[in-house]
Amino acid sequence: MGQQHSSAPLAGACLILTRPVGSNAALRRKIAALGGRTLLLPGLSLRVAADPQRVARELRAATSGTDWLFSSPAAVRFAFRIAPDLRIPAHAGVFAVGAGTRRALARHAIAAIAPVDRPDSEGVLALPALARMSGRNVALVGAPGGRDLIAPTLRERGADVVDIAVYERRPARLTQRHFDPVEHAPSPLILLVSSGEALANLTRQLPVSLMARLRHQVLVVSSARLETLAHESGFEDVLNARSALPDDLLAAAERALARHRL
Repeated sequence: MGQQHSSAPLAGACLILTRPVGSNAALRRKIAALGGRTLLLPGLSLRVAADPQRVARELRAATSGTDWLFSSPAAVRFAFRIAPDLRIPAHAGVFAVGAGTRRALARHAIAAIAPVDRPDSEGVLALPALARMSGRNVALVGAPGGRDLIAPTLRERGADVVDIAVYERRPARLTQRHFDPVEHAPSPLILLVSSGEALANLTRQLPVSLMARLRHQVLVVSSARLETLAHESGFEDVLNARSALPDDLLAAAERALARHRL
């Protein structure tokens, strides 16, 4: 580390980012401003839906009398890549799982309601506007797989839910060029994980020696569910952040590093 970072909150730490390929630029800038280094070890790769023409028809068909719920910023990005002319009526209710998704919609001049304290499935389902769903239609825009919580819960509340999968999550293709920098990076290493699917993919793909090293480093996760999964995967030092928001993940990383410095 350079001298200019000697008193920075993350000075001396290397943070390993596991978010999908192409989604780390803003987080890397934040970490650099705090004095930390970053390495990329993506657990997922996001791909546009296999039949975009069919998905475009589904998106356009949902614009009549339907509420919308976008599950992630990627859901917004891929929806408008597939159907750039998509117009959501002003009278429709639009909901976002978190602030990042809400900001992505705002870039398309769409105002959305998002949970403040909990940017996840449980948080959006706790919104008062989604409490009574009888007789309502909801277009749920996202990807297949992951946590199947939103759609069944809305259906239990009486909604007619149409799942529109605009992208797919696949294991990222990891090679030696990903492994070598992590293998040789000095401790402490702090792994940031906000997806159980990404954690499972990494556990399956990483070389045994590299996994053995990471299990002795710090793992910052974004939920109690992920904390349980991490322990089940053999990680010893797991710290639960308040949420998957970058500021919450980095605050947890700072706490972990401060503890390491004691």
